[in-house]
Amino acid sequence: FSWELSEGRNVELCWKMMNFSRLLRVGRGFRCSGLSVSKQHHMKQLGKICESIHTGPKCCSTFRDDLMTYTGGSVDLTIDGSSKIATIMLNYPEKMNALSGKMMVDLHDIVSELEGWTEGKGVLMYGSNGSFCSGGDLETVSKIQDPELGGQMCKFMQEVTTRLHNLPLVSVALVQGKALGGGAELTTACDFRLMTESACIGFVQVKMGVSPGWGGTSRLVKLIGRKNALDLLTSGRLVHADEAKDLQLSDGTLPESDALLKAFDWLEQRTIGSVAAIHAVKSTVVVAENSDIEESLRHEQNVFKTVWGTQQEALMQ
Repeated sequence: FSWELSEGRNVELCWKMMNFSRLLRVGRGFRCSGLSVSKQHHMKQLGKICESIHTGPKCCSTFRDDLMTYTGGSVDLTIDGSSKIATIMLNYPEKMNALSGKMMVDLHDIVSELEGWTEGKGVLMYGSNGSFCSGGDLETVSKIQDPELGGQMCKFMQEVTTRLHNLPLVSVALVQGKALGGGAELTTACDFRLMTESACIGFVQVKMGVSPGWGGTSRLVKLIGRKNALDLLTSGRLVHADEAKDLQLSDGTLPESDALLKAFDWLEQRTIGSVAAIHAVKSTVVVAENSDIEESLRHEQNVFKTVWGTQQEALMQ
């Protein structure tokens, strides 16, 4: 247990601390027999942190509960045990699959489930009724106009999209119709993006007087470079399939008919290895993306040792 706890370090920690606080409750007068004075001091401080998390005005768990009250739509997970590919459907067709607060929580919980799916290889995200996602649901957004609450939503969704991006699975976003605002940011959280011929992606936040807040800027710069990212973010213009492919924002264009089936087939071609090999490759790519070369090489060596010698087993799968 690390004693170095920073305020709001991440949402998951807040929830764990919230539960732990019920055991520690208040740090004042807390005694732990057998612990040194220093450790007792740390435990008291931890108790105070837990109390503030538990009773704070908008702690992470409370904000999650608030999001659940902003109902509408769902995010639906389907797992195919045969192909070992999961699908995530954003399902709020009457709002062009805009994310309500409940859907944000749904997506968080689905990512958590996929993190524990040890037999999985890939995940395909798409929107219902031929549209990807039009961003945050305006009814939800209207209820969290306070900057502090906006910051809580930003933190919550950054954590969700980062964890989606770092899943040990190969991920693809199938963009049909429009991916706008937060929907455009969601596409960048996947490893690949496929677009149908009439689809478009638009980082339109600037037109609403805000900037992206779900991690989209950071990922977009890595995907298409500083200048191209700045162009899309400051103009808010829509990028159609051909231009998106030229910018390397899209990895392929699919015909409108049977797009979901074709995207599934495309992903299957990139998950032909064993589960262990797919997870190993994805892990090394994630670390290489976020580390210096020395750390990346060390991680690559350590991961390589875990799969070396399993080639015959992989051929049997």
